[in-house]
Amino acid sequence: MKKELPAREFALLIAMLTAMAAMAIDAMLPALGEIGSELGVVRENNRQLVISALFLGLALGQIVYGPLSDRFGRKPGMYIGLGLFLLGSVLSMAAWSYPAMLAGRFLQGVGAAGPRIVCLALIRDRYEGREMARVMSFIFAVFVIVPTVAPALGQVILLISGWRAIFGALLAFATAGLVWFAIRQPETLTPERQVPLSFGPLAAAVGEVAGHRTAVGYMVAAGLVFGGFLGYLNSAQQIFQEQFQVGVLFPAYFAAMSLAFALASYLNGQLVVRHGMRRLAIRGLQALSLLSAGFLAALIQIDGAAPLWTFVLWGMAAFFCLGSVFGNVHSLAMEPFGHIAGIAAALIGTVTTLLSMLLGGLIGQFYDGTVVPLVGGFAILGLASLGAMSWAGRGSKAEQQWSAP
Repeated sequence: MKKELPAREFALLIAMLTAMAAMAIDAMLPALGEIGSELGVVRENNRQLVISALFLGLALGQIVYGPLSDRFGRKPGMYIGLGLFLLGSVLSMAAWSYPAMLAGRFLQGVGAAGPRIVCLALIRDRYEGREMARVMSFIFAVFVIVPTVAPALGQVILLISGWRAIFGALLAFATAGLVWFAIRQPETLTPERQVPLSFGPLAAAVGEVAGHRTAVGYMVAAGLVFGGFLGYLNSAQQIFQEQFQVGVLFPAYFAAMSLAFALASYLNGQLVVRHGMRRLAIRGLQALSLLSAGFLAALIQIDGAAPLWTFVLWGMAAFFCLGSVFGNVHSLAMEPFGHIAGIAAALIGTVTTLLSMLLGGLIGQFYDGTVVPLVGGFAILGLASLGAMSWAGRGSKAEQQWSAP
């Protein structure tokens, strides 16, 4: 049996694998205009479906990988997911129409769901409590480096070879992750912890997760606040390249906002053991809601005509706040379910992704040539996420003991 990976290599490998979906999203952002033009997209906001189709596959695919990884092991689930991602990349690269492109993107999302769920289960197999939150924060910090480089990579490839070559880069990225994982990562699910693939145990596991009030509250909170982030991803290309006319500098502005998130994730990893997951997440959401509500009020006064620098400053501050939310809230939702980590990760991931996809898609479709819909979405969803965490905090003492600050 292979030895357990060193902690740092494990975190880097997990970050790379979970970044598969982010790479597939962010590298495509500079190319949305050309994809839409070449494949006959008439309504500009419909370009966003290239992003939404992947998230739909990601949401629906997750529920499959949890039971598979709890029954057959973490490695088979990872292999299936990466294989489907590679297949979706090939279909998207060869797309002859916009529906074919969306089908390939959906398949990419279904495939990317495998690494996302299996990686969460792998983390839960090795860690728990605040140590799990610390590792999650480090992984998020590494993971978020992808948005700082992926749009630039996509822009360079777009200038040299066109948008189809971006999918070739995704093929290479996924293949490298597959080889690294296959060679170095041992199986972490022991035979005695395998969950039979039958309706009874699956229904019991789903019922356990759905009946845990505190975990459900954190799950909803994660979906709400991530909805604002997806709204940003959906409309970022239009905001920067069409509203603010930054052209090929789009990746630089995108990276600046992403680096704020990475810095906050790193700091969260240093602070979470001392201050606790719940406390840091609540402070981050409070600051996010206040900042967004204040900026929204200012935007309304000037009919949404904000200078570029004000939007970038707000975005960096908002993303810094989010850096203390994502890892903590996901860890809080997962914490009670170490004995059914795969199924729990699948259910929680499916619900949060579907909720955030719907909300983020709505924000993106409301794009009107200003940043008002996006900033308003952050303000509203930040407050709603705080409400969900407050509701979770009123759970039973037995449920709360693992999430105390």
